[in-house]
Amino acid sequence: MSRTEALSSFIDSAPPGEIADVTKAIKSILGDDSVQDELSPAFQKYNEEQFTTTKLPGGSTEVLVSAYNSLGDGRYYDPDTQSSFDFDHATGKASAVQSHVLESSQEDLVKSLNKSLSTHASEHYTKSSSGVYPTASDTALALLTVANKYSPTNYWNGRWRSAYIYTPTSSTITGRINVDVHYYEDGNVRLLTSKEVNIGHVGSGAADVVRKIAAEEKKYQEDLNRAFANLSEGVFKALRRQLPITRQKIEWEKISGYRLGQDIGGGGRR
Repeated sequence: MSRTEALSSFIDSAPPGEIADVTKAIKSILGDDSVQDELSPAFQKYNEEQFTTTKLPGGSTEVLVSAYNSLGDGRYYDPDTQSSFDFDHATGKASAVQSHVLESSQEDLVKSLNKSLSTHASEHYTKSSSGVYPTASDTALALLTVANKYSPTNYWNGRWRSAYIYTPTSSTITGRINVDVHYYEDGNVRLLTSKEVNIGHVGSGAADVVRKIAAEEKKYQEDLNRAFANLSEGVFKALRRQLPITRQKIEWEKISGYRLGQDIGGGGRR
């Protein structure tokens, strides 16, 4: 593995909201600020896969960056604002906004789906962004949603991503839901989970399509809630060690001062 490949793997696995911290750590370790140029392709891959959001200059809403709305050469478009923009993958900033008219045989469906999906996202997710884009063949539509919630002061960050391909001619939806949560107070725990979605016969109206998507996402969230409850009451509870013989809680910050088998176990010196 080359140096660039190794460094790119760190970028690729960066937790939600922590890409800047990972980049800063890489620069600090290498003592080389110019490494950012070397990692430019890795930044682009990360941003497109994670559905990174950005505000257009003078705008108030977040727009998506993905492979589905890429125009090439670092430019992306947003059908909702009918504009295109340059995106700096290293800084996450948008610039050079221009008017962009969507040219697609699915234009009307894109607009109606975009409205329905936006309503669904705003009702169910905080700080969410969504977008609907024709695929390269213009025979299907990509429906993307991302919801980020960052709380670094409480040592956790999380991201919900969903991507669906809706094919009007077959009235089917295929896609994937991804959940990524990182908790790092007094430890380092990360949840990475996903679900494949395959729905047939969803109807032809935008409301029907989004209703089916909403039902799948609700079911997945309920499944996750049940799984967490089972972990808390089952596996995690079983892993918790009972109190030692002294019936005293261990003061872990003083663990280096304990004499194993004596202070912890309650035995005396022989």
